[in-house]
Parts: sequence; structure tokens; C-alpha cells
Amino acid sequence: MTRIIADISVSLDGFVTGPDPGPDNGLGTGGEALHTWAFSDDPDDRRLLREGTARSGAVLLGRHLFDVVDGPNGWDDETGYGAGEVGKPAFVVVTSSPPESVRLSALDWTFITTGLPDAVTAARERAEAASARNGKNLDVVLMGGGTLIRSALDAGLVDTLTLHLAPVLLGTGTPLFTSAVPRTLVQRSVLSTSTATHVTYDVL
Repeated sequence: MTRIIADISVSLDGFVTGPDPGPDNGLGTGGEALHTWAFSDDPDDRRLLREGTARSGAVLLGRHLFDVVDGPNGWDDETGYGAGEVGKPAFVVVTSSPPESVRLSALDWTFITTGLPDAVTAARERAEAASARNGKNLDVVLMGGGTLIRSALDAGLVDTLTLHLAPVLLGTGTPLFTSAVPRTLVQRSVLSTSTATHVTYDVL
């Protein structure tokens, strides 16, 4: 069964970027500390990243995050989806209008302009097709940004929430849960490593 998994790194004070994020400063000032775990040599971090990348049948992201990863300082042959894993699932972008051009044209991009529910449906279809090709269950991963994940949670579109809690206080930046709709979460797993605490919840 294809699950919809929201997966994001967050500071202990609830921010998914530092202040002043943008295409040339994707994680904002100080925000790189949120993803230290993704580039760590800790074997548990590496395993978690490898498994998460392998289970991704399709990846959903917002337009702002697309502009960062497709920008001149974004993904390349060594760092992409899954950091050093550089996974290549189908990518679905929810946006008000498609970009005029795509730098990472070797990747499978689909741009959905009719809203988040339609984007989730499109991503699920691609993940199910990938599951059929690979003979194993693959999931849709919502990689962000924070506004997209919060909107998906608020709309009841998320089955599982995975947070990578970085041991940093950013003070300000892009908050994950501001004005969120109340949700009941059931803790499914906790993994503490040398760089982060990885917590997974079922969303009821």
C-alpha cells in the first residue's frame, strides 16, 4: 500500500529554515545545521537515508523548494534527492504556474497547477506505477517545504510524519507548525544518532 509520508528536518524550536531563505540561500542563515545528519558518517544516519531514498516511489515538493533545488546552487551529480544517495524517483511540484525551463531536465518532473490534493493524487499514481515496476511497495514522500507539509497535514492528506530533530535553536526562520490544525499523532519509532533524533508518527 502506498503511504503519503511527510519527511522534513526541523530545529528544536520548530523551524525548517533559518532566516532569509531564498534560491541562493535555500535553508536560510544557519539552516545548513538542520541537514547535518543527511551528510553524516554515522551508520544509523546513513542507513536511515538510504532506506528513505529507496522507499520513495514519488516525491512531492512546493514551487519555492523546486526553485532552490533546480537553481544554480541546487542539486548536482553528487548531491540530490537523498543527499549523497542522489535518488531519482518521479518528482511532482505543486505550483501556480510551471517554470519556463528546468535545469535538472534528466529528472522526471511533473508540474501540477490545480492544487495540493491533485498533486498528491498525481504523486500517488506515479508511486503506484513505480511499485508495480519494482515489485515492492513504494511511497509518496513530501519533502517540503514547510508550508506544503503543513498544508498537507491540515488537509488530512498525510499518513505518516517523520521529523529529523536537529540539535539547534534557530530563533527564527520558516516555522513548521504555525496555526496548524490539531492532529493526533501516534509515535511509531524513535532513533537517536550522533547528529539528530529521528521520530516517526502515524497521523490519525
